[in-house]
Amino acid sequence: MSVPIQASRIEDRLWQAVVDGDEYSAVGIVHGALAEGVVDEETLLLDVIARVQEKVGTEWAANRISVAQEHAATAINERVVAALAHRQDGGPYPGAYRGRVTVSCVDGEWHAFPARLVAEILRLRGWQVDYLGAQTPTPHLVAHLHRTNPRAVLLSGSIPTHLPTAHAAITACQAVGVPVLAGGRAFGPQGRYAFALGADRWAADARGAAAALEADLPHPDPAAARQIVDDLPHLADQEYTMVAQSRGTLVKQTLLDLEDRFPALRAYSDEQRERTAEDIAHIVDFLATALYVDDIEVFTGFLLWTAEILEARSVPAISLVSGLDALSDRLRDFPRTMKMLREGATALLERAHSPAHGPGPDLHV
Repeated sequence: MSVPIQASRIEDRLWQAVVDGDEYSAVGIVHGALAEGVVDEETLLLDVIARVQEKVGTEWAANRISVAQEHAATAINERVVAALAHRQDGGPYPGAYRGRVTVSCVDGEWHAFPARLVAEILRLRGWQVDYLGAQTPTPHLVAHLHRTNPRAVLLSGSIPTHLPTAHAAITACQAVGVPVLAGGRAFGPQGRYAFALGADRWAADARGAAAALEADLPHPDPAAARQIVDDLPHLADQEYTMVAQSRGTLVKQTLLDLEDRFPALRAYSDEQRERTAEDIAHIVDFLATALYVDDIEVFTGFLLWTAEILEARSVPAISLVSGLDALSDRLRDFPRTMKMLREGATALLERAHSPAHGPGPDLHV
């Protein structure tokens, strides 16, 4: 029990240093904990630094810290991890050498911190890790695999809208005979989307990833090439393709429709219009992703999360329903899409009228 208690105390101290923007104190806290033998490096990485980073995201979502503070805190945490990796008494393979692996983010994925933690844990467990960082284009990832011939690729994704790109990366890596271990929140509860997209394994966290590698992974047959519709036959209806390819037009038309419904939008500043267009674009992106994996929870989960973000910033979350109505007017010919839009609106309305949130504002006022 002493380690969790000590880790919690270190976490509190590190959080304060990070939120204060004090990089040197943050590094000193973790180095001091190691020097005193209070916790080991793996515990520091996963039970202290990772939790502080999670709190950074939580506090930003609740509007208790600014975007600038969130960026500064993340940058400090990244440098704390680097300081641990390159401390004087460290080394490339502290344990027995296990082999070479590649850790990379999906193309378009900028949230590289989880992947960096995985890379450091694997290094501690004796693996030679090629850490490629954020948003690695799939062709460059495959070229790297040809050159290094790793035991496996660990593919990280935090944002579900990158799942179509992740699917392409998974099949491309397997096509050159390298197994794929997927991880990150983008792949859904219990890795449901990782398995739907054909990944060889899924891991919930860094310790799980290490365990999966130690248990060995199946090696795919490069000759057994497959098409996207082999994994996701529902894509044959072309609804995902049509929505994804029409993204720009949908965003523009939906914004114009909202101005007709709510003339007050016409008085928005350029910055306000830009933010509104971005919100509509996110809705379209998550709708397209839900169509890709044929799972409404991708869409409703995003809408409910967005509602919380908006309310924390004093924006009526029920206004999202108007955006869905405007999109519905443009997508009436797509039955799967319309079903998702209806269910998304229902989820928002049920949330708005739940006891925890009280009645929503009258949209006709």
